[in-house]
Amino acid sequence: MVLELKIRKVGNSVGVVLPKEVLTHLKVSEGDTVTLTETQDGVRLSAADPEFAKTMAVFESLNRRYRNALRELAK
Repeated sequence: MVLELKIRKVGNSVGVVLPKEVLTHLKVSEGDTVTLTETQDGVRLSAADPEFAKTMAVFESLNRRYRNALRELAK
């Protein structure tokens, strides 16, 4: 699916309006949270997963604590 979306003024910010087909594909509705992730090819928009966010928060805390050990293991 390739769509061109127009950037519009929303109050003092700007945003894009997602068509109904995109909302259906992502299985989200008004008020839900989506995640925008930078990739090598551009960006990826996906439905937010609260369980994944919790797992990533744990990883971030462990990553800082065991940074040197993880670096050694990656060699």
